[in-house]
Amino acid sequence: MVGKITRAYEREVKEGDVKMASPKFGMSILFFFLCISFCSSTDQSFQQCFSSHLPPSNITYDVIFTQNSSQYSSILQSSIRNLRFSNASKPRYLVTPYNEDHIQATIICSKEHHMHVRVRSGGHDYEGLSYISDVPFIVIDLFHIRSVMVDIKNEYAWVGAGATLGELYYSISAKSNVHGFPAGSCPTVGVGGHISGGGFGTIFRKYGLAADNVIDAKMIDVNGNVLDRKSMGEDLFWAIRGGGGASFGVIFSWKLKLVRVPPTVTVFKTVKSLEQGATKLVQKWQNIAYKFHHDLFVHAVIQVTNPNSNQNPTVQVSFDCLFLGTTERLLSSIQRSFPELGVTQENCTEMSWIQSVLYFAGYSIAESADVLLNRTTQSTQSFKGKSDYVKEAIPKTGLEGLFKMVVEEETSVLILTPYGGRMKQIKSSATPFPYRSEYLYGIQYMISWDVAEETGKRIGWMRRLYKYMEPYVSTAPRAAYFNYRDLDLGRNSYPNTSYVESSEWGLKYFNHNFNRLVRVKTLADPHNFFWNEQSIPVLRFE
Repeated sequence: MVGKITRAYEREVKEGDVKMASPKFGMSILFFFLCISFCSSTDQSFQQCFSSHLPPSNITYDVIFTQNSSQYSSILQSSIRNLRFSNASKPRYLVTPYNEDHIQATIICSKEHHMHVRVRSGGHDYEGLSYISDVPFIVIDLFHIRSVMVDIKNEYAWVGAGATLGELYYSISAKSNVHGFPAGSCPTVGVGGHISGGGFGTIFRKYGLAADNVIDAKMIDVNGNVLDRKSMGEDLFWAIRGGGGASFGVIFSWKLKLVRVPPTVTVFKTVKSLEQGATKLVQKWQNIAYKFHHDLFVHAVIQVTNPNSNQNPTVQVSFDCLFLGTTERLLSSIQRSFPELGVTQENCTEMSWIQSVLYFAGYSIAESADVLLNRTTQSTQSFKGKSDYVKEAIPKTGLEGLFKMVVEEETSVLILTPYGGRMKQIKSSATPFPYRSEYLYGIQYMISWDVAEETGKRIGWMRRLYKYMEPYVSTAPRAAYFNYRDLDLGRNSYPNTSYVESSEWGLKYFNHNFNRLVRVKTLADPHNFFWNEQSIPVLRFE
């Protein structure tokens, strides 16, 4: 079978083949039958199908919500983090499973009723692909499946894919003050999507990505089978750890390796404007941050500030640090390698690891860790994000041009994240996430706005900025981070998706790992049921 898939891949690349990957019917015929089937399917018939595929003792109430349900809107809106999509097309049903049986029944009945499935953990997908679609679809919202079982003795945790990072961190800290997990700093991000796309945070330079620390997983495949690492096989297990789990099935639980953190960590924050020499500091940061000891994380945040009404806006750069150790050790390192920052003992604050989680999430470290359990934070803005990776330091002239563009938009933010450390030691093929040893840092670009009428202007600015940066970032491909989803890079056609079409965006996210992901997808979901605008395609072969 693998040989057939490989030959099919070679044929597509060689011939520039744009043959379609899954359906054998023509596009018009497929749309016709899809429409007839969908329109004739009633809410009652779907619910009957759902109930018929459950054990008699399994609950079915408060699991399926139709558009006429009183709770439908509140559930749908609860995890929409980007108001740009608040008025987008809505799912025919919201399914809020309590267990794996509910997920199995949903997949089986969605196939029977010709509806696509979208899976939502925390709702942070930058392009809303976990809860919007242009084709008939269902959302499986995993917020009930969020239990966290921590085993400190054996240093692992089983966590439901519907849990948030905040819930995971809280549960670990409740059991130990010297254990943690290397994932992101936003506590409302869902574990399911974050891990399946890679997942980095403030301690990844020492411990690697979240996906690098997965021991096992449980998922439901396209046929409704429950799989773990052993039964899914190492290829599929490889693919879901950084290749986007939604392309392959519904992952509902992760087994994670906990990491040991010191009882005391240290943070500091130094802010400089352009007038205070920020440009020179960023120049030096580019050349040294990736070389720091793996205990030291210093990222640079670029944004606009307006000192007072009598002055024009300017750019400021914030250098935010987490050090896995005491202030004394930190100062010994940072004053030797980056004295220009002017860090002193007065700038530094010692705390526990869980307090550093609060700090980087924007909370006071005096607050209770209970705030990490709040998963209902509502967004009040629209936003657009993009990403890049840098292999060679951007020259001074490039930075000056960048800052001129940034000051045009007061709500713009750029986050420069240093690599190196543990990331340099892990092979680029170890997981689908490929950007390891050759990269100095990654960039996240972000812009937000309040008024819908400003959408075109703001996105237009973002695209101009992205174009400006082209000479200064990685090439062949121009790398991007899958968890910062960006449909500007390309999107799949529906219902027919070709390898050639998908490689436009796929190579940017996954580089040389994209081809292996395609082969795994073709075996795991040969008819491309788990399709979305940037899902891994399947190959057509005889």
